[in-house]
Amino acid sequence: MNLKVNLAGVEFQNPVMTASGTFGSGEEYSEFVDLNRLGAVITKGVSNVAWAGNPTPRIAETNGGMMNAIGLQNPGVEIFAKRDIPFLKKFDTKIIVNVCGKTTKDYCEVVERLADEPVDMLEINISCPNVKEGGIAFGQNSNSVEAITKEVKKYAKQPIIMKLSPNVTDITETARAAEAGGADVLSLINTLTGMKIDVNKRCFALANKTGGLSGPAIKPIAVRMVYQVANAVKLPIIGMGGIATYEDALEFILAGASAVSVGTANFANPYATIEVLEGMQSYMKQHSIQEIKELVGAVK
Repeated sequence: MNLKVNLAGVEFQNPVMTASGTFGSGEEYSEFVDLNRLGAVITKGVSNVAWAGNPTPRIAETNGGMMNAIGLQNPGVEIFAKRDIPFLKKFDTKIIVNVCGKTTKDYCEVVERLADEPVDMLEINISCPNVKEGGIAFGQNSNSVEAITKEVKKYAKQPIIMKLSPNVTDITETARAAEAGGADVLSLINTLTGMKIDVNKRCFALANKTGGLSGPAIKPIAVRMVYQVANAVKLPIIGMGGIATYEDALEFILAGASAVSVGTANFANPYATIEVLEGMQSYMKQHSIQEIKELVGAVK
């Protein structure tokens, strides 16, 4: 049985990855998870300079999920390159670095800095607020998506994954824009914008007022969007959004994703990624499926 997948010329031993922002850079989870068994570790967002993130409280539980407004807190690309890449290189897994920024120049600086680092792919988080556009996320405007993809590609030596925001009217428009800009792979979905109010304190549960909703509650929306995008573009897709079990992961693959990322489930169950992988292996054995790619987009 073969679980290998190829995305833009990069071969992964299996399609199970970690979702950015839910796994750090793997070190804290390495006590629970053998990182050698994962298809890839997708790191927390990395910016050109250190970001402090948003004020607290910045996490809130909801029915069927959680909201976060961390604000992409990170120490910046220099510390990341010195500390986190050497740690991940100890393991036989692919390294995908999530890149964030507030201007196109910010993104390009990180991509250029990582060009000669031993990382396999870059995932561009275009759900960041575009400072020059008054705070609207890069990923909410198809013209911005195409423009930033084209610009990032000028500096990138690794294949580029564009991470699409679900906070749009039609996700196929931004997917096509990323494809037109030269993206190699798409990942979707990022979190949905939500809000929670504490009725006893009569205040917002998050200091930021709004936050990104993730977890099982968003999975049906994510599966639908992956299906739509898979039928709108020719690029491979990494699907994510509420995956907690192998059945969840297989829904995304059957909808058209070539690989999957496990995110929020890691917080409740640090073994989630390995359980998803082992469940997939059992499913393939049970149904006499030789190649995982036989299942990609099998539901039409």
